[in-house]
Amino acid sequence: MDVNSSHGFPFAIVGFDLDGTLLDTSGDLTAAVNHALGSIGRAPLSVEAVKPMIGGGARAMLKHGLEATGGYDDAMLDTLHRQLLDYYEAHLAVHTAPFPGALAALDELASRSVRLGIMTNKLERFARAILEALGLTDRFDAIIGGDTLGIPKPSPRPIQALVEQCGGGSAAFVGDSIFDVQAARAAGLPVVACSFGFLSQPVEALGADAIIDGYGELIPTLERLAPSAT
Repeated sequence: MDVNSSHGFPFAIVGFDLDGTLLDTSGDLTAAVNHALGSIGRAPLSVEAVKPMIGGGARAMLKHGLEATGGYDDAMLDTLHRQLLDYYEAHLAVHTAPFPGALAALDELASRSVRLGIMTNKLERFARAILEALGLTDRFDAIIGGDTLGIPKPSPRPIQALVEQCGGGSAAFVGDSIFDVQAARAAGLPVVACSFGFLSQPVEALGADAIIDGYGELIPTLERLAPSAT
């Protein structure tokens, strides 16, 4: 086990998904989906309806929204995807905020000299813009989007890149989707699932090494995962 020698913490690096894990972005993502749907006369979807559609990137989210409101063809999807991205880029952080306790958990990890990273299937420029708007950019040694390497989660490559950019060493990942769990496992990292995230299935079905119901549980949960660290 590679233990942080200064503070006895089992992980040198902790990576986070963004949407539904570190930040509640559901209000702004729902507004973007509804903007696209409204442009073709579709009825708006609720935030709760959109939450399970989040996680696979904007195009997949829109595809699910169109399926739920009457279907689509490829030309429609292409056109509305561009509209959704344009709207979202102009309204990235209207309702978005960190989940309760998230910043305190980041502070605690930083106090233990743990390096932090973001790996999200969101476009990197959007992730960076949101983090900048919230004053969080400087907390992270790596910010990797779904387009950064040209391949998103569930590929392990972006998470492996996160670990490399953070300087290497023992690492864990925190997420809320099957993409997060699959990518982290393929990268050889223990993974913590957030029950408060944007779940498309029961959190227990994700197959994570541990589940947290709030950020107050993250540090002790990671400490319990220490035997899994490599």
